[in-house]
Amino acid sequence: MPDGEQNSSPGNGERISEGPGARPAEILLVEDSPEDVELTQRALTAGGIPVNLHTVDDGIRALAYLRREDPYREAVRPDIILLDLNLPRKDGREVLRDIKGDPALKTIPVLILTTSGDSADVLETYRLGCNCYLTKPMGHADHKRLAMVLKEFWLKVATLPPR
Repeated sequence: MPDGEQNSSPGNGERISEGPGARPAEILLVEDSPEDVELTQRALTAGGIPVNLHTVDDGIRALAYLRREDPYREAVRPDIILLDLNLPRKDGREVLRDIKGDPALKTIPVLILTTSGDSADVLETYRLGCNCYLTKPMGHADHKRLAMVLKEFWLKVATLPPR
């Protein structure tokens, strides 16, 4: 691409932007709490964040989604993964280890979104390759503030890897 030209496609390593012609961010939320899924969806919507939020409720389904296994053959590769640690069937730490150990998936930014503020969890997940560790907000206002941080940094400032 000639100097001075920018490719507006985030799939080519550009920022996801707002405005005409911008595509929504594809976010995979791996969360087993229906209440937290609803709060996250409401916060993203209220924050005016153009996203397609895809959700799965356990670690096994998360990996099936990412690997496009049944029933997720038509799944879109996410731009960002929001991953809870305390999941049924396969723990979030194991899911993170599998994602970062898979050459086809390891470039997807993984943001840990959990209730645990334990320093051992923080250290372990960073050692496993998480890109960010966030403690879950308690109410709608805190969820909305977190959504705005997600929007401002991860979708506007950061350059995401190609999908």
